[in-house]
Amino acid sequence: MTQHDVTRAATPEGQAGLDALLAGPRRALIATDFDGTLAPIVADPRAARALPGAVPALRRLAGVVGTLAVITGRPAAEAVAYGGLDAVPGLIVLGHYGWQRWQDGEVSGPDSPPAVQAARQALPDVLSNAPDGTWVEDKGHALAVHTRRTADPEGAFRLLRTPLEDLAERLGLAAEPGRMVIELRPPGVDKGTALTGLVTERGAEADLFCGDDLGDLPAFAAVRALRAEGIAGCAVASASAESPQVAAAADLVVAGPEGIVALLTSIAAGLGT
Repeated sequence: MTQHDVTRAATPEGQAGLDALLAGPRRALIATDFDGTLAPIVADPRAARALPGAVPALRRLAGVVGTLAVITGRPAAEAVAYGGLDAVPGLIVLGHYGWQRWQDGEVSGPDSPPAVQAARQALPDVLSNAPDGTWVEDKGHALAVHTRRTADPEGAFRLLRTPLEDLAERLGLAAEPGRMVIELRPPGVDKGTALTGLVTERGAEADLFCGDDLGDLPAFAAVRALRAEGIAGCAVASASAESPQVAAAADLVVAGPEGIVALLTSIAAGLGT
């Protein structure tokens, strides 16, 4: 398989990023979100698992690409466990949007901020009249309020958004919307800062980032900002009807997690692995 077999980007800037990655993989970085990107979205996040082809594709890339990373809102160790990611040599997993780092089996990062603990204590009152099926995922460094299990997920999302934003504002947290979820987390750390920091740390000369949700948009913006600094890059959307903004902001759009795995596999083949 040749480089021309890799799916082509819709933008010339994105295609230049793909071309640079293929031409110099040892100096490149490939990063991807987990949920909705390597793993299908499911009603219970604890049931999420990477698609069967995801780890094999990453393992093939590990032999030729300078840096492989997963950047997720989940705790880093949780993403590793649910994805079987410890089978990928040299993989770096940044959890909690970059607050945590898993590498070579070790997790490092600061303790949960006090404001998150305050939100944890306040949420039962804020959600006292929430629709049945609303539930809170405690991520340690963040709290995610899910509405996917309610009778009307979109209606519940709209109902809860304002009170959760008000709580976040009182506590100095960010209230970040996603696919039938609103997450309360510390401001100033997102997938964009995580991606930029990793590109700088690793001295990458080209980068590719794959994501599916609103929380991935800062990483897409980082790809564009890094291009302005001379680092070629491509932003890839795992398409979802729930987050059309993500596809609109991408250089390359593929059909959900299956499309992401196919793309990664195609890149690996294009690199001769």
